[in-house]
Amino acid sequence: MTGHIQVLTTAGSREEADRIARALVEQRLAACVHVMGPLQSTYHWKGAMETAEEWLCTAKSRSELYERIEQAIREVHSYQVPEILAVPIVAGSAAYLHWLDEVLTWKTQS
Repeated sequence: MTGHIQVLTTAGSREEADRIARALVEQRLAACVHVMGPLQSTYHWKGAMETAEEWLCTAKSRSELYERIEQAIREVHSYQVPEILAVPIVAGSAAYLHWLDEVLTWKTQS
C-alpha cells in the first residue's frame, strides 16, 4: 500500500462535477480530479429503479485526507446520499506518487 487513494463520486451535471473538482483541488485535498461523462447509472432509490445521466469525479489524494475530502464533497453536492468511495492505490509510478505528495503537502507547509 502506498497511503494514496482515489475518491470516487458522481454528480448529476457537468457543472456540479466541475464544482466538486475545483473545490478539492483548490483546498489541496486532491492533487488531480478527473471528470468523466456523461455516463448512465441505474440504481434503486426510494423503492423504485431509477436511471440517470451522471458525471464521475475521480480524485487522487492521500488516505489521511479522506474525512476532509468527504466533508468538502458534501458541502457542494446536491444529492441527499452522494456516492463517496475511497479506493486504495496499491502501487503506482514513483514519480507520479511523489508529485501527489508534493502537491498535497504544499498547503500544510505554506
